[in-house]
Amino acid sequence: MKKEVEKHFQTNDPLLFAWLEKIGPIDDLQGDVPSNYFFRLCKEIVKQQLSDKAGHAIFTRFKNVFPKGAIRPENVLAVSHQTLRDSGISHAKARYVRNLAEAVVGGDLDFKKFRKLDNEQVVEKLIQVKGIGRWTAEMFLMFTLGREDVFSHGDLGLRKGIMKVYRLRKEPTKERIEKIVSRWSPYKTYGCRILWGAISLK
Repeated sequence: MKKEVEKHFQTNDPLLFAWLEKIGPIDDLQGDVPSNYFFRLCKEIVKQQLSDKAGHAIFTRFKNVFPKGAIRPENVLAVSHQTLRDSGISHAKARYVRNLAEAVVGGDLDFKKFRKLDNEQVVEKLIQVKGIGRWTAEMFLMFTLGREDVFSHGDLGLRKGIMKVYRLRKEPTKERIEKIVSRWSPYKTYGCRILWGAISLK
């Protein structure tokens, strides 16, 4: 993590900074390249609502459906719905990845333009595709685009992390969470990663 990010939390949220010191170093965010965006979104869709172990196993089978594991829009559209289902994904998820492929091939999603869009514009583009909700779009912002100032109110782990770090007895309202995380700007994504790290510590 960059020194200026650490300094920001030390100054603006000493309590969260104390947890950062317990967790240890956090890597800087690295944005992916547009040619991998479709792959990353398919992975998010396939792994939705699954444990890490189950999600990894099913995504591996899904990837093996395609020649050399190349998950591209045209490859998804070239196989049948049943072939997608046979990889172990649900009927709905098979539709969702096909919806995504159709949006890319049809030009409704132009990944090359994403770098020029702000966070909310990217979210709005993505949630137009059935099967991609706000949480998935926010994870895409964080871990695929490498955006530094994102918080996901829909993430249960983050809400639990806030309860743990700030010693709250009950789940806070969205307004209270926003009051806390507003202090993290422009590095909310790093704050999220500290919260996830805090959850993993006993």
